[in-house]
Amino acid sequence: MTRTCDIIHQTSGRTLVAGARWCDSFAAKFRGFMLQPTLDEAEGLVLVEKRDNRVNTAIHMLFVRFDLGVIWVNEAGRVVDQVVARPWRLSYAPQAPARYVIECHPHRLADVAIGDQIRFDLGAEVGR
Repeated sequence: MTRTCDIIHQTSGRTLVAGARWCDSFAAKFRGFMLQPTLDEAEGLVLVEKRDNRVNTAIHMLFVRFDLGVIWVNEAGRVVDQVVARPWRLSYAPQAPARYVIECHPHRLADVAIGDQIRFDLGAEVGR
């Protein structure tokens, strides 16, 4: 079962990503976008940790074939860092502790600034 969410930019009220995959299990977080051939502009996922942390929210880009826009959000919903992650790079970590890692199309980074508020509206679980 896969859960989805809408990623809402509370500061502007706009939806950044509709129907992003909610990845709160080890397997879902590990898989991410690895081995996927391309990334659609509407795609995204949220990697979820139990609490704010810099180490656990670090990502790798091994076996990822395209650039990703990465946004780190803390438990309070505040954006603490963002970066364009390049394919095959070993590690990217946030500047400050985060609980959520949003992976999306790099164009989405233009819509977000450090300090902005983000909200996740969870949808129903769907079979996959």
